[in-house]
Parts: sequence; C-alpha cells; structure tokens
Amino acid sequence: MDMRGHDRRRFLALTAAASAAPLLTACGSGFGDGAKEDGGSAADDVTGSFDWKRADGRTVKALLNKHPYTDALIADLKSFTAKTGIKVEYDVFPEDNYFDKLTVDLSSGRASYDVFMLGAYMVWQYGPPGWLEDLGPWMRNAAATGAEWDQADFFPNLLQAGQWSLKAGAPLGQGGQYALPWGWETNVVAYNTEVFGRLGLKPAESFDELRELAGTIKRKAPGAGFDGMYGVAVRGSRSWATIHPGFMTMYARNGLKDFTVEGDTVKPAMNSPEAIAFTRDWADMVKKGGPPSWTSYTWYQCSSDLGAKKAGMLFDADTAAYFQAVEGASPASGKIAFHPGPKGPGGSLATNMWIWSLGMNAKSKNKLPAWLFLQWATGKEHLLRSAVRHHHIDPVRQSVSQDAAYKDKMKAIPGFIDTFEAVVGQTKIQFTPQEQFFDATTSWAAALQEIYGGKNASSVLNGLAGDLASKVG
Repeated sequence: MDMRGHDRRRFLALTAAASAAPLLTACGSGFGDGAKEDGGSAADDVTGSFDWKRADGRTVKALLNKHPYTDALIADLKSFTAKTGIKVEYDVFPEDNYFDKLTVDLSSGRASYDVFMLGAYMVWQYGPPGWLEDLGPWMRNAAATGAEWDQADFFPNLLQAGQWSLKAGAPLGQGGQYALPWGWETNVVAYNTEVFGRLGLKPAESFDELRELAGTIKRKAPGAGFDGMYGVAVRGSRSWATIHPGFMTMYARNGLKDFTVEGDTVKPAMNSPEAIAFTRDWADMVKKGGPPSWTSYTWYQCSSDLGAKKAGMLFDADTAAYFQAVEGASPASGKIAFHPGPKGPGGSLATNMWIWSLGMNAKSKNKLPAWLFLQWATGKEHLLRSAVRHHHIDPVRQSVSQDAAYKDKMKAIPGFIDTFEAVVGQTKIQFTPQEQFFDATTSWAAALQEIYGGKNASSVLNGLAGDLASKVG
C-alpha cells in the first residue's frame, strides 16, 4: 500500500536536500548499460534479435518495500533466473523507512540498486533531478523488448500514470516513461453486509446518500447488535495519505480540481466555492458518522475497524478491505462486500488510485539486465501467477483481469470483480503533477482537520490556497 507509516516531513527534507546534491556520472559499458555521455539512451546500444539470455550471468540489485506484491515477486524469482540466467539480489525495507533509503541512494549517484519500487507521485519528486531512467527507449526497441511483453495489454491509464514531461502542471501521459505499473489500488467502498442486512440498508449511490448512511449506521447499529459501530472509516491523520484515497476520489467525482494550470502557472483550486462546500460536507460526514478519534486515523486503523466490525463502511483502497475480507482474516471476513461508491454529477465514477510501480536508476551500470528484470516483473506470466497464487489482486494487465482462474479466485469476495470493472476505466491519478505534491497535500490534510474541528471552511481553505500559491505557482 502507500507509504502509510512513513514520516512525511523526513521524506520531504531528504528529497529537498538530495535534489541539491551533485549527481555522479556512471560509466557506460558498451553493453546497453550505464549513462551515455551524449545524452542518448543506453537502450540504443542493444541491437539484433531479442534474447532473454542476452545478459546471462549478470546480477541485478533491487530495492523493495515490504508488501504482499513483493512477497509474490520474491516467490517467483527462480522463474526469472531460469529464463534469463540473471541473478537478483534484493533488500526489503518496511514502509516507515523505505523511501528514505531510496531517496538517499538515488541522490548519491552510487546506484547501489538498479531497480526499485516507487509510487506514481514519486516520479514528480525523482524525475526532475534526473534520477529515473526513461524507459520509453527500452520499450520501443524490439531488440531489448520481446513481442510477448505486449504493451497494449496494460490498462492505458495505468501506463500513462508513469509518463510525464517533468514540467509542473503538465498532464500525465506525455513525455518520458519513468515508471511501469506493477500493482495498484482503486479507492472504493467496502461495507459490512451483516449490518446492512439487519438495518435494511443499501450502498449509497450519491454523496448525500453516503453522508446520511454513515450517520444512520452510527445511530442505529448499536441497537442492532453492533456495539460501538460507526458509519464510515476514512483517513484523517495529518498526512498527504489522508487526501489521496476516499476524499480525492469523491472530490474528483464532483468535478473538482486540486490545482488549475494557466500558462506556466499552477494555481490552487481547493478554495473554489464548490470545493469549499464539498470539504465542509466531508468533514460533517466524519463528525456525524466517522470514528471518534478520526484525526489519528491512517489506512491501518480504517482497515482494522472494518475487519473488527467497528466500521460499517470503508471508503479507501480496495486492498485495505480485501485483506480483512479473505477467509479467516478478521471477525468480519465473509461479511464484507464491495461497491464502486457514490457517483458524482452525471454518474461520474472518477476514482483516484495508488500505483506501486517499478523504476530503474538512471545511474545504474546494469541497465540491460535491469530492463530484462522490469520486463519480466511486469509481464503477463509473472503477474498472472502472482494474481492467482498470491495476493496481487488488482491487475495492471487487461489479460490478467479477464483470466478465468483469477476471476474464479476473486468471486469469493462479493462485488470485488464488478466494482473493479465498474471503476477501472475512470480510475487515474486525479492530482495535478507538481514537485510540491507531498507538502501541498499534507497541508491540505491539516486544513481538513481544522474544518473538522469547527473552523470556518472558507477561511481555512482560502488561507491554504494563499500559502500554496507562493510555493507551487
């Protein structure tokens, strides 16, 4: 999942300091490796027919975050080595210091790791300083990329999430390809079918219905045998991660923007009259139907409360609910179903997402074997095995999402497949790409807490927008 326990201020400080550090230059080996002095891509040196064994005997070093997707990858590494002759050495770090480790290594230019996990938002931090390899030339080179990789098989919006021109405010889907989609999460509603059945409730189809439903559950669930249950679990801690799941999804479904772009200027838009009204309503929903200690809530508390039958609904990453829903995982397992969540005006199901992507160090001296690894790790065979045999549950590839074995596995979770298929076409990064993303969204979360605490929404959001205008614009 998404940097959930990470210290945001430490990450921002490290990134800022690292951005000012000199980048060291790696030497090319003439084997599709290293940084090219002429500014071209090392992919250009790979010629002839595609061959998985082209880098037989080489070693790739990977930096990985502790995650179920990582477990699936590690379990399958023997398949990669058998296919390529390439050995993979890896280090796995927990989320609370993973990005610290990655930031320091990338900024140093030492290239201790050739490949690594990152989120799409990190491209906005790591791309402009030149730390990330543009994978586009590798993807386009038939000598380096086998036809079976089948770029067209990726959901287009997921591939576009790692493609950017490195210009603040510029839309995704243009420019270099700095990360490949590997695993992702939609942000939808999961609900306790038992309490819904006892109270005669149905999932909300509008934001107004969701707000009313959350309050109804909090008032009536204790009388139906669910002591202490509240209506809806959403994140509330002072972190960027509070803004990006349910809040940003519903915000986008209402046609609202975080920033607008006018020429070369990026302007805050979270203080528009419509955005102010929405934010006030969101805070009111949490007051009337959310957890008592909401301002400390991360993904972990939200997920745990759904599993412990403390929350009637969860509006967050589908994985946060999935790992409570699987058989034997929690007291609520077998009683959790999925729903796309409320629609916006005109039936919008615009949904924000988190993507665990894979990237390559621009200073790597092992770029060819690193590219073969990325190609395999995002390929059909590995991702299908990971989805069916492990818990790599949100496929980035269309073929995996339609595979009979995958669908058979996921049908045990009511509504999961239908919800996935309902939102996948409208799911994308709903934020405006810009380097101050983490600082801006953390400040936004702090503003949301203030509004929840009773401060005037218009005053708070106007103050936020004024502060961000000087930093982002």
